[in-house]
Amino acid sequence: MAEASEANRLCTAAARGERGKVQLILQSNVDVNEKNKFGRTALQVVKMGCPRIVELLLQSKADPNVRDPVKGLTIAHDAAREGHADTLDVLVNFGADVNLQDSDGNLPLHLAAREGHLNVVCLLAPLTAQPFLRNREDFTPLDLALAHRRQDTAQWLQSYDPAQPPHSSD
Repeated sequence: MAEASEANRLCTAAARGERGKVQLILQSNVDVNEKNKFGRTALQVVKMGCPRIVELLLQSKADPNVRDPVKGLTIAHDAAREGHADTLDVLVNFGADVNLQDSDGNLPLHLAAREGHLNVVCLLAPLTAQPFLRNREDFTPLDLALAHRRQDTAQWLQSYDPAQPPHSSD
């Protein structure tokens, strides 16, 4: 088991987007799933928009489905909410489960739809077992897109048919 200071160093480097430092720390056989002093792993605090660092962590056996202690979010929820399709693609390729709900009943698809990230919605919808699932407030991803005036996203979701092959947002 890695010492807390090693986990803290790895988390700090990941959060800052310092790929070289992350790579160097990982080479010292640190446990990539060790939690920092705030109870989070490096993958949970990684700087969004750094899919190469996410890939490094996952190649070192980081758990893509570890949940945040506060709302039960996963890194897939965070990437979806922030609109990082490139990071989500890496996560999915390494076994991230996009069908996990947070403590509010939201799937990553709910968060992407709410924020209007159409490219992420297009990526997630075909991977989501129940793309019209209602969260604890009784909202579907489509409901959230409509409520937050994400017209393009709402229009795409209205026409989405899980029985049909995926269509692009173009």
